[in-house]
Amino acid sequence: MNMYAHAKKNMKKTFLLLTTMMMVVLTSCQETLEERCEREAKTFTEKNCPLRVAPGIAMDSMTFDKATHTIAYIYTLSGVVDDTAVINQSQPRERLLQEVKNSTNMKLYKDAGFSFRYTYFSTKEKGTKLFEATFRKSDYNQ
Repeated sequence: MNMYAHAKKNMKKTFLLLTTMMMVVLTSCQETLEERCEREAKTFTEKNCPLRVAPGIAMDSMTFDKATHTIAYIYTLSGVVDDTAVINQSQPRERLLQEVKNSTNMKLYKDAGFSFRYTYFSTKEKGTKLFEATFRKSDYNQ
């Protein structure tokens, strides 16, 4: 094979590779922030949940509601913390709001004005909601 034919063959391979890469990049660039958030929440839940975050606290799932732009974190409490009085004693709303305000991981979603909901359920009394708080842009941008 002469040098010209070899160069032409390499150019075709390079062109094909670049075209494929561009298609991948363009396709991935078309994902909206909402689609990305929905995908990331689903992937996180599938790979990590249930996730023990502290003694007596397990994260069951993370979801995203496109209609309300709300990222929801669902937890189940057990043991000593599975008690409304214990929960309220620790001022969960204030603590969670500080976490949202200080979180750099949420920056992209905070900049887009998404809301964040935290819901805690009881293990003792299956299905009983012990605490819930939703933080909107007006809450965490103060």
